[in-house]
Amino acid sequence: MGSFKEQKLKVLKNAGRVVIKVGSAVLTAEAGLDLRVINRLVDQISLIHDRGVDIILVSSGAVAAGCTVLPSCKAKSDLVFKQAASAIGQSRLMHAYDEVFGRYKKVSAQILLTRDDLNSRERFINARNTMLQLLSWRAIPIINENDTVAVQELKFGDNDSLAALILNLVEADLFINLTSADGVFRDNPSENPRTERIACIDDINSAPIETMCRGKTMQGSGGMYSKLLAARKAAQLGVPTLILSGKDRFSLEKAFEGQDLGTWIMPCQKVISSRKFWFAYNLEPSGEIEIDKGAAKAVFEKGKSLLPAGIVGVKGEFGKGALVRIVERDSSRNPAVGLTNYTASELMMIMGKKSSEIEDLLGECLYPEAIHRDNLLLDAIGL
Repeated sequence: MGSFKEQKLKVLKNAGRVVIKVGSAVLTAEAGLDLRVINRLVDQISLIHDRGVDIILVSSGAVAAGCTVLPSCKAKSDLVFKQAASAIGQSRLMHAYDEVFGRYKKVSAQILLTRDDLNSRERFINARNTMLQLLSWRAIPIINENDTVAVQELKFGDNDSLAALILNLVEADLFINLTSADGVFRDNPSENPRTERIACIDDINSAPIETMCRGKTMQGSGGMYSKLLAARKAAQLGVPTLILSGKDRFSLEKAFEGQDLGTWIMPCQKVISSRKFWFAYNLEPSGEIEIDKGAAKAVFEKGKSLLPAGIVGVKGEFGKGALVRIVERDSSRNPAVGLTNYTASELMMIMGKKSSEIEDLLGECLYPEAIHRDNLLLDAIGL
């Protein structure tokens, strides 16, 4: 397959659609939005766009921009204050982008999303169609979370998580995450200045990201930990990630020229479907199913469907088709998630029973499986 450098150069050369995420720590300074950074960023994006590459920009910065206009909003960090700050800052953020992109004769488009916009399959498809239309017009969508109206339950958590979902929405070839660091390091650079940058992570699922990612930037909400969780999700889709400094002058342009910058994160060998990615990460789990060791071996190791016989516990109230977590009792194994064929009350009636007994207990047996393997994602990240 060649070295990771060869693969990296090949992807950078051939990528037709790229999602670029830039965080608040990159875009802001003490005085507010750093227009010099925005100018350099837009300059580089425009250069890549001129090569025929579709660019989708996921940009933080609205809350930080609002807080610099009204310093009093820094006094509190609760949701209402952040929403108000975002309402002030979002227009200023977009005005800066629109003005600079205009100098390069580029059309930018603002898209504000909440989690509710993507957890409805119909709205997800509508969002995809809108995005594809904009890209066909050679416009550059600029996406941010709609902080002003999002309630806590419908927030993505951070724009790293949002950007990972956008990869699936637009079927991107590459994810570039611009941050205030020079890449991923073996330890926290603020605690260990001698630590080394990691040029490539070939297996993100086994990387000790907790050790590498202690601490957060002051301006942002994610930190390196959320960036590597997003990279794990991207890898499941078969999309490589480049975590790159957005503070270093023209690092994006240099990376596309082949310079060894940042950290390259390889995609997984086994790629999940767009549909599985959608239900696993856009829907919110409504409950939890506990399974025994035999069922865990069948589901997690052999890729089998989950049968009622292996269920030993049901938590929560949910209906048919709901997303639920699947955990092995008394185990630290990462959970799976899946779409259930039965309600919580029905599962409590048939758990531990053979499929042949379902009809006697429920009056009918529409499904022998509690959750079919086609509706299961085994290694659910961050759930």
